Amino acid sequence: MAIETIGVVGAGQMGNGIAHVFALAGKTVLLHDVSEGQLAKALATIRQNLERQAKKGAIQAQAVEPALARVSAAPDLASFAAADFCVEAVVENEALKLELFRRLDAVARPGVILASNTSSIPITKIASATKRPAEVIGMHFMNPVPVMKLVEVIRGHSTSDATFEQTAALVALLGKESAVSQDYPGFIANRILMPMLNEAIFALFEGVASAEDIDKAMKLGTNQPMGPLTLADFIGLDTVLSILRVLHEGIGDPKFRPCPLLVKMVNAGHLGKKSGRGFYVYD
Repeated sequence: MAIETIGVVGAGQMGNGIAHVFALAGKTVLLHDVSEGQLAKALATIRQNLERQAKKGAIQAQAVEPALARVSAAPDLASFAAADFCVEAVVENEALKLELFRRLDAVARPGVILASNTSSIPITKIASATKRPAEVIGMHFMNPVPVMKLVEVIRGHSTSDATFEQTAALVALLGKESAVSQDYPGFIANRILMPMLNEAIFALFEGVASAEDIDKAMKLGTNQPMGPLTLADFIGLDTVLSILRVLHEGIGDPKFRPCPLLVKMVNAGHLGKKSGRGFYVYD
C-alpha cells in the first residue's frame, strides 16, 4: 500500500511536530484533536516553526507554504478513513491510548498501520485493543520533533515484518535514524534517561545542591546540552512522572521509584515550562 496520507492524532507539542515533518517530506497530513482550539494553535505553531527553519537556512523558504498546505485540521476522527498510516501522539495515559486505538481500528481501512508515539507504554498492550495487532507498532519521536534525528521503532509481540519495514522506510524518508527496541517499558532512551532525571530530583530533594548547581555539574561535567532538571521541565514533569510510574510498575525495580518531590510538584500543577513553573520559573 502506497503511503501518501498520514493521520496524526493529538495536536500538542509532539503531534504538531510529527505533522510538521511529514508535511515537509511531501505527505498529506490529517491532524486530529478533541479541541478545535488546540488544532488552531497547532497549525499556527507549525507555521512558526517552518518559518524559523527557513530563516535559519535549514529548509528553503519556498518550502514553507506548500508544507503548510499539506496539513489539514481534522476535528472528526472519521476522516481518518482516508489515511494510509496513522500516528497517535496523545498524552501518556494508558486508558486513553487503548480507547483511542479501539476507535482508530474501527475507522482505519484494513491493512493500515497504526503507530503510537508512546514513550513508555508497551506496544503489545496497545495492540491488544485492536483487531490488527500485526499492524500496530511503536514510533517514538524525540522532542522537538523537527530538530531531533532519532525515532525509536518498537515492535510489539505480533508486529509483522511488513509493518516494521514500512515504518522504518517512513523514518528514513523523514531524514531521521531508527533505533530498534524490544517491547519493554521505557524502550531504550527513557529506560536510561528517566533514572538520571529522577536521581537529579532526589539530589535536589535531599539538599545535595541547588537546581542550578545540579544542572551546571551535569552540563559542564558530562558535556550534556542541558542539565537534567532543565530537561525535565522541558519534557513536562507530569510526563516524567507518568513514564517513571510505567517503568516502576512494569519492571518492578525500586530504582524507578519516583522522587516524592516530583510527585508533589505535579500535584501542585508545577509541570515545567508548559505551566510556567517547574524547577525553574518561565515567562
